[in-house]
Amino acid sequence: QLQLVESGGGLVQPGGSLRLTCAASRFNLDNYAIGWFRQAPGKERERVSCVNRDGIEDYVDSVKGRFTISRHNAHNMIDLQMNSLKPEDTAVYYCAVGVECWPDNALGWGTGTLVTVSS
Repeated sequence: QLQLVESGGGLVQPGGSLRLTCAASRFNLDNYAIGWFRQAPGKERERVSCVNRDGIEDYVDSVKGRFTISRHNAHNMIDLQMNSLKPEDTAVYYCAVGVECWPDNALGWGTGTLVTVSS
């Protein structure tokens, strides 16, 4: 299984911003599609954003215009810039690697990073 590590979660007030990072150390992320997913307490995991090998991005409607996914191939990382955060964005965020978007049946998952949006 391909291993990923997320970082950047934390506590932020509504309207604030966070940048999440997904990193891989044993394979090249630029050969794969990378997706961000999240799971809120008591809810099922849901899609957030995905970028394929060609750099084409996709977002779920609830985050469009607020979140931006970016590849940083030179550093073997993927970022998720989250702006205008809302309390409903509170969740554990996971990145996943696959052949193409969306990697629901991923080749590997990270362990997650907690994002809490609260005043």
